[in-house]
Formats: sequence, C-alpha cells, structure tokens
Amino acid sequence: MIQPRVLKGFRDFLPDQESQRQRIMHVLAETFGAIGFVPIDTPILEYTEILLGKGGGETDKQVYRFEDQGGRDVAMRFDLTVPFARFMAAHLHELYLPFKRFHMAKAFRGENTQRGRYREFVQCDFDIVGTTAPSADFEIILMIDRAFRAMGVNGVRVHFAHRGVFNAVLASLSVGDDAPEVLRIVDKLRKIGAEDVRAQLSSLIGPSGADRLLEIVNADGGNAAVLDTMRRVAPDAAVHTDRIETILNAADELGLGDRLVLDPSITRGLDYYTGIVFETFLVDLPQIGSVCSGGRYDNLAGLYTKEELPGVGASIGLDRLMAGLEELGVATMQAGGADAIVMCLDENLMAHYHLIAEQLRAAGLRVEVYPEPRKLGQQFAFAEKKGIPAAILCGDEEHAVGAVNVRDLRTRETADRVSVESAVELVRGIRG
Repeated sequence: MIQPRVLKGFRDFLPDQESQRQRIMHVLAETFGAIGFVPIDTPILEYTEILLGKGGGETDKQVYRFEDQGGRDVAMRFDLTVPFARFMAAHLHELYLPFKRFHMAKAFRGENTQRGRYREFVQCDFDIVGTTAPSADFEIILMIDRAFRAMGVNGVRVHFAHRGVFNAVLASLSVGDDAPEVLRIVDKLRKIGAEDVRAQLSSLIGPSGADRLLEIVNADGGNAAVLDTMRRVAPDAAVHTDRIETILNAADELGLGDRLVLDPSITRGLDYYTGIVFETFLVDLPQIGSVCSGGRYDNLAGLYTKEELPGVGASIGLDRLMAGLEELGVATMQAGGADAIVMCLDENLMAHYHLIAEQLRAAGLRVEVYPEPRKLGQQFAFAEKKGIPAAILCGDEEHAVGAVNVRDLRTRETADRVSVESAVELVRGIRG
C-alpha cells in the first residue's frame, strides 16, 4: 500500500476550506472588475531564464527548477509578477495601454514553512501597466482598501514607502553594488529587530551610514512628520517625496487617511521594485506579516522588450490571509454550500425530485438532491453536516397535489404542502 501523504509545505483543502477560498476569490474578481481590471492567466512552468532574470536574492534559491523531458531548463513560477512582465512583452501589440489586469493562481517557493507560509500558495495579483502617473500608484492603494472591505476584513493598514528615497540616501553614502543587499536587510526589520538590522547595515555601509539610513527607517509621529523626516534626510529625493505627498493628500480626500501609513521601513526584498512599495497588515495580528504586498516596477519588462512598460501592482497572499483570519476567529464570509436539499422519500419519484431542484435553481437557489431513500434522520444529519439550512420533502401525497414541504433545519419548523413558488421564498427566508 502507498501511504497517502502530502509533501511538506503543500496541503489538501477540504470542502469547507475550499468553498471559503473560492468564495473569496469570486468576491475579489467582482471587486477588481468593478474598477476596470481584467483577468489573465499564464503557465505554471516557464523557462528558468524568464523567472530568474530579475528575481534576486533568496528568491533564486527557492525556485523549483528541473530539466523536463525535452531537456529544457524550466522552473515553476515563484510569483505572478515576473510571468506577467513576460506576458506583457509577448502580447504588447495585442493589448492596450494602460493595461489593468488581475490574476489569481498558485505560485511555488521552496522556502521554510511557517504559520501562514507554504510552498504552494495562491496569490491574487492586480496591476496597472503603461503609465507612471501617481494616479496609478494611488489606484492600487485604493484597490487594496476596496478588496479587504469587500471580503469583510476590517482592521487593515496599508504601509507604504518609496524605493527612490532609499536610493537617494544610498547614493549620498556612495553605496554601489551593495544597495540591493542593504534594502533586503532593512526589509527584515520586523523579523530580526532593530539591533540586528543596525549591526548588519554597519558591516556593509559603516556605522554612520547605518545611523543615517535608520533615521529614516525609524521615523514616526504620523504621516506628515515622517514625510518631513524623509525630506530632511534625503533632500535629493524631492521628486519622490512629492509623489508621496500627492498620494497622502488623495487618501485624505477619499477618507483613507487613517488606513494608510507612511512607513519608511517598507522596502520589499525583490530587486525589481523601483518606486512606491506597499505592505498590508492585520492590526490585531501584525506578527503574521504582510497579507498584501507590492509596488512600482518600472524596469521589470525591460528584460524581455525594448518597449518601456512602467507598472505598479500588489498581491494578496490568500493563504496567509486566511490563516491570520482563522487565528483571529474572524469569518470573512460563509462558505458557498447549497441553500436547500431535496430529500429522497421514494426512489420512484427520483425524476420529480430533480425537477423540483431544477425549478428552485431557476429561481437562483443552490440546491442538492439526496440520491437514495435512507431514513430521514440520516438525510437530515447529512444536510446539517454540510451546513444546508433547508430541506424540501415530497412524498406520494405531496406529489399528487403538486406541493412540497419545506423544513427549516435549524429551528425544526416545517411549512406543509406549499407550492414550489412559495418554497422558493421560504428557502430564501431561511437562508437569510
């Protein structure tokens, strides 16, 4: 016998979990579409040179890479952004700019597993390509806020900063090839703490350089005060700090100011980010890390095309988000099970039971049919285990008069001998 086991970092999803995940993805798709984002898809497997061209750092070590049956060097996508850059370069002349896409699919990283972090995971990405306008940066922030509100998730804060400000400080410190490593060290601040970050920075750029950079990283006192600190420490970054001010003003005007945090410690570890960068945290569970991250990546597609394709986007880590909400005991929305089940009282009425179900479905209800005439207690137990709130019963007497009985499985109350049309309204009321 082969042991039915699953690889470390990979998971099976039982119906309740998968229903919840599918429902969230449906709500997100509706939310993205309402702002003009359109869906795309890309292959799980890519040529390795595509994926590793601009990943950088630890990511390259985590890629699932192998030689396929044709002797090709291939790898599984570690995120949805790099394949998107390849997608844009390949299909640029079939699309329009600015192009707003969303993509919800699995990605793979061979990293150490921990709470909310797996080797197979679902990302929900949304991007705007073909414009450098601050409006696009702000629209991604707006999209993050709308997405979490649509999922019913409150207590969320979007932290953001600008890579350009860091780059200006690093340039003034004459940091050259070590700049990507400096950014990755700062990105670990929440994981390893300020003392270890300062020690690692000092070894690369010296104690005085570390102190100057950390003056920005540790700035606090509210968004306005943090922006003032950034302008003072990085006077050469005025074009970037002005963009930050534009975004903050827009957030205030739309009522997002209390949910947007200017946080210079946000750098993002991937090399391809060039401008605004985002991370999103659950206020009551910050230790789980960011549940939605991203930023501007104006040079990413330059690996695949000579056309300029500036872009900005973010990605919701659905698995980490669901793990965090489960730990907090927060339910985003009910799983998408059936609204009612047609019980089997007489196997000779099988076709009629399916007819009833079709009539209820035509009215917009989700309906199951129990397949065999077991004891009613067993059928009720089955329905309750699946979380189905209503049961439709029809025996010989009800069939003879064209009626059904509707039972509320939570209150045990039954409406006898009602029409199918009336049953629709009763089930809607039971469902709530």
